[in-house]
Amino acid sequence: MSTERESIGARLEAVREGWTTERFVLVALVALVLASFGPSFQVYLLTEFLIVALFALAFNLLYGYTGLLSFGHAMFFAAGGYSTAVAFRDLQQPVADAVGTGPAPLVTFLVGGVLGLLAAAVLAVPVGYLSVRLEEIYFALITLAFGMLFYTTLYQNPAEFTNGSDGIILLLGVVELGGMEFSLGERRIYYYLTLAVVVASVYAIWRLVNSPFGTVCKALRESPERASALGVNVSFHRWVTFVVSALFTGLAGVLAGGLYGVVSPDMSHWSTSADPVVATVIGGANYFIGPIVGAFVYLYVRWGISQFPTLEAHWEFVFGAMLVVVVLFFKQGAAGGVYMLRDRLADRRGGDGGDER
Repeated sequence: MSTERESIGARLEAVREGWTTERFVLVALVALVLASFGPSFQVYLLTEFLIVALFALAFNLLYGYTGLLSFGHAMFFAAGGYSTAVAFRDLQQPVADAVGTGPAPLVTFLVGGVLGLLAAAVLAVPVGYLSVRLEEIYFALITLAFGMLFYTTLYQNPAEFTNGSDGIILLLGVVELGGMEFSLGERRIYYYLTLAVVVASVYAIWRLVNSPFGTVCKALRESPERASALGVNVSFHRWVTFVVSALFTGLAGVLAGGLYGVVSPDMSHWSTSADPVVATVIGGANYFIGPIVGAFVYLYVRWGISQFPTLEAHWEFVFGAMLVVVVLFFKQGAAGGVYMLRDRLADRRGGDGGDER
């Protein structure tokens, strides 16, 4: 019996050691590709999950790694969405004249993406410069104020540019390339496009947080005073982090505009800024995959609640209760809970092995 248990333990240990991070990532990517063959609505929900995950991951670059809580990130999210919508509204015909009608929708979407990044940067540079001079609740409040100022500006429809509360319709159109014809807005096509952009962005953020830049971010989170004593320009580093976070948030907004088919001032409302906050709290701000896990739980719990009319009528209460449970019993979030369970199982196996010896 002892020999059999040792054999099983050895096999479990081999599996645990063999499943490296790279293999887990590969399995996750394969699962996401296979999921595209599911029902159309689930493909839509998965696309939304990818967008919210990128939004939350970009937010956590500022919150989890630098220690700054922003309630105004929705302005950058909306900047990306509006830039794409304006590109399709005002630039699609000039683009078609330049490259032809076939690839015009795809090229216009790329132009909208570049404009979205530029718009996010134009907003983030001055807003970040003014905001990072404050800390804690004051930083959160000033970002909230800037976000609501941007929301009001969009709502007021300056120069008939934003179309006020009605927003701007965004129709992606049909692409013709190499004799093939496909709708860029078709759910599976757009899912693959979103998956490619999000995977590349997640990898870029991962490289960033594991670079010397990311190490300085963590130092600022733990002790700005000590980092300053070591020669780090705290305000400048926070400012750069703020701008980088805004750029990835704007990219998420670009993808969201294409998914929803319409952009409106609600994209910049404070309640939209709360989405990445909630996802990060659920998933765990201290883990890189925390916001991704949190985004998945956040969206799919809301979808599950919507399947039951009684719960749907009081979804805020149900969701609030879930948040209370997470905060009280999973202080490191869902991702932290998974790691904690893994460590306990590993300790238990180690303890069993010790008894056997």
